[in-house]
Amino acid sequence: MISTFRILMALTALPLLGLTVRADDWPQWLGPNRDSVWAESGIIDSFPKDGAKVLWRAKVSGGYGGPAVVGGKVYLMDYVTDADNKGEIYERPSFKGQERVLCFSADKGEKLWEHKYDCTYTISFPNGPRVTPTVVDGKVYTVGAEGNLFCLDANKGTVIWSKDFKKDYKAKTPLWGFCGHPLVDGKKVIVITGGENACVVAFNKDDGKELWKSLNAEEPGYSCPSIIEAGGVRQLLVWHASSLNSLNPETGEKHWAVPLKAEYKMSIMIPRKFGDQLFVSGIYTAAVLLKLASDKPAVTEVWRGKKTNALYPVNMTPFIEGGYAYGVNQPGALTAVKLESGERVWETTEPVTGKGSKPADSATAFIVKNGDRFFLFNELGELVIAKLTPEKYQELGRAKILDPTNKAFGRDVVWSHPAFANKCIFVRNDKELVCVSLAK
Repeated sequence: MISTFRILMALTALPLLGLTVRADDWPQWLGPNRDSVWAESGIIDSFPKDGAKVLWRAKVSGGYGGPAVVGGKVYLMDYVTDADNKGEIYERPSFKGQERVLCFSADKGEKLWEHKYDCTYTISFPNGPRVTPTVVDGKVYTVGAEGNLFCLDANKGTVIWSKDFKKDYKAKTPLWGFCGHPLVDGKKVIVITGGENACVVAFNKDDGKELWKSLNAEEPGYSCPSIIEAGGVRQLLVWHASSLNSLNPETGEKHWAVPLKAEYKMSIMIPRKFGDQLFVSGIYTAAVLLKLASDKPAVTEVWRGKKTNALYPVNMTPFIEGGYAYGVNQPGALTAVKLESGERVWETTEPVTGKGSKPADSATAFIVKNGDRFFLFNELGELVIAKLTPEKYQELGRAKILDPTNKAFGRDVVWSHPAFANKCIFVRNDKELVCVSLAK
């Protein structure tokens, strides 16, 4: 049996540049700017004594991908099958079913439309899609676990254009499925396809015409394309299973590459930029801090991770602030790391697996900042409000939101990144999508 790597519903990517959204929308994974920041004000400081206020619940099926919320609508993917696919399935059995893209009203949870298609799963942990929809300019972009990319009309759910990574690019489905959230950049939608000399492909977002393709990778991994500005240019970052790469987002031409082999091909988090530095890491000891050149697209290494330093997340992307990274380190403790040196300054399992708990293999909590505090949604289905500083973890409150309905390493878990919009949290398990008020 293989240990930690077997759970993947890796969610990962970075900024949508040039995207105009309402302040209370959450149009994609990690929020409007893909920086894990929720900008709304008037949000609770702690939970009332009677717990979280659930506004509505809507029935859904299995999946790891979180919701997107735009213009009063909620978008989500799931997988419907008669097979028992909720257990700890580490191999590649075959399951017949249908992937769906669902649209609900954000105020009442009424289903407005659905788009469904037959899809046979041949992946480990075949619970459902891994990817959060990306919603831009009246279009919804989705990627299924077996590599089906759709561009749908956001109001009707009708297909505008589609691609099949396996058919169109001869890609092989990764062990834990395709996990790359689509990145819309100007007129382009950029996706990880995993094809030969086409690990990453840019399409015209309106008609699906291929604009460019780039990179050849041993495996695509489970991370997402992201964009930074450094060295006087915009750089597209792609971390596949073997290396971190910088590309010209307009042409796909490579600027630079840094070897960074992910254990079990588990390149998951998106690289996080802070100042003139770039941090990326994965399970066990795949971690590197890079210094970005100021005059051209280039990097130099500052340090590489060791067993005793740095931060090695599995299913989440850390938050960086003030030169410190906060993230869930394998095997399951929220950890603060001084990035200048890689030194761990504190760690606690409390917001991840509960008070007094021991670290658990690949334990997960997703971190979003609002104002001067953080909201952490953990694998127990709890929402935790806390302050994270270089000195300590300070809990302000917690409430149970959802039941964990999936299995991993002998425990019940829910691994799905929430959306924060309309002064609410929208989050799903394998049975329901819920909307909980967080308004003062």
